[in-house]
Amino acid sequence: MAGKTTRRATRTAPAVSTPDAEDLTDLFRRMLLVRRFEERAAQAYTQARVGGYCHLNLGEEATVVGLTSALEPEDYLFTNYREHGYALGRGIPAGRVMAELYGRSTGVSKGWGGSMHMFDVQARLMGGYGIVGGQVPLAAGAALAVSYRGGREVVMCQMGDGTTNIGAFHESLNIAALWDLPVVFAVVNNQLGMGTSVQESSAEPELHRRAAAYRIKGVRVDGTDVLAVREAAREAVRLAREEQRPTLLETVSYRLRGHSVVDPARYRDPEEVERAKEADPLPLLRDRLLKDGVLDEERLAALEDEVRQEITAAAEFAESSPHPEVSTLFDHTYATPVPNTEPRLPADALFTV
Repeated sequence: MAGKTTRRATRTAPAVSTPDAEDLTDLFRRMLLVRRFEERAAQAYTQARVGGYCHLNLGEEATVVGLTSALEPEDYLFTNYREHGYALGRGIPAGRVMAELYGRSTGVSKGWGGSMHMFDVQARLMGGYGIVGGQVPLAAGAALAVSYRGGREVVMCQMGDGTTNIGAFHESLNIAALWDLPVVFAVVNNQLGMGTSVQESSAEPELHRRAAAYRIKGVRVDGTDVLAVREAAREAVRLAREEQRPTLLETVSYRLRGHSVVDPARYRDPEEVERAKEADPLPLLRDRLLKDGVLDEERLAALEDEVRQEITAAAEFAESSPHPEVSTLFDHTYATPVPNTEPRLPADALFTV
């Protein structure tokens, strides 16, 4: 282990490469898709079409797209409960994601998971997790499995800033560093753990600095700049894939709404709300593309219409899809058959006479 003593955390992201017009347009469209999807999800929640909790990626679109665009199809992604955009980023059709919000059998988790618990093996989206930090040790375990069998896949583990204060976060980083695991720990620092600011909850509010305790690379990047996020994520993924070393990547942004759809966010002062609006990544990128001549108003309008139609179709698909049968409630409790498991539904009688 002596060879690891030279590794230190860093606070600077790598230089951003120059993308072409097609690439920039694609990134903008993907961010726009997440934005319009989340707006429609919020509307559906107020119409009682979505049950349970619902946490939106509004304001974090640059981070969502930047992180997911750095992954290869064979890579794995673990997320927290704010994961709609990440499901879209892994290529899951908007209709299946919306259907899951609606609790329909055509959804990502066949309607049983809802907003917080999306899972798709083919897309290698290994779940949204409702327990804060629940995904972190599982991601480390998946990276261990990849390393054990000599695979080239990378595991990315997304989490919120609040997760960095729990024990499982530190245990997982420690193991990942000791065992050279191919994992990227991506902290989405939207500066609020529910209603508590990072400065009030973390003795070290620059969360990437925690990488120094485990002698792994730590990077902090502007989470409202999709190019900066993607470049930093690509380097972290490369390091994991080629050198089997973990990275702690912190992206800093604002969320434009409360912690969940029902949170009015009264804990925010007007100045902070205004700063969040000014840092909105979607108009920032739109204005940049217009200024640089990558897009014009006509093409922007066409993109808006295209995405709007896709979201409308997704909502119609979800609305018309069937609810899951109650008899399927326990169908996916175990990945493989388990002897002597209880097949009864909660209301079934134990004995019949």
